[in-house]
Amino acid sequence: MTDRFAAAALPASAAGGVAADTAAAPHPAAAGPRDAAGARRVAEDFESFFFTQSLESMYAGLSTNGLFGGGSGESVYRSLLLQEYGKAAARGGGLGIADSVQRQILKLQEVAS
Repeated sequence: MTDRFAAAALPASAAGGVAADTAAAPHPAAAGPRDAAGARRVAEDFESFFFTQSLESMYAGLSTNGLFGGGSGESVYRSLLLQEYGKAAARGGGLGIADSVQRQILKLQEVAS
């Protein structure tokens, strides 16, 4: 995953081809006064990213030996699976990171307006 705000400011070639995906996601402070739904979405995306990175660190040392393990596609599919685990954890309440991030985004929106 990439930083959706930093990538939006870069051309597609410099952002690894993700600028088209993030171009529709404006900075939370630019969304207008007290956009709670947008702030929540961005906060959950951040928490999902945090969980995914944590899970990838945890799974990095696991070997894939065995009858059904290994193969050239496992690293790709493991990464996708861990991203979905991160999204599910964030939607399920997670660690409360999204709540804190949402509060900070809403404070920034207040100051910006």
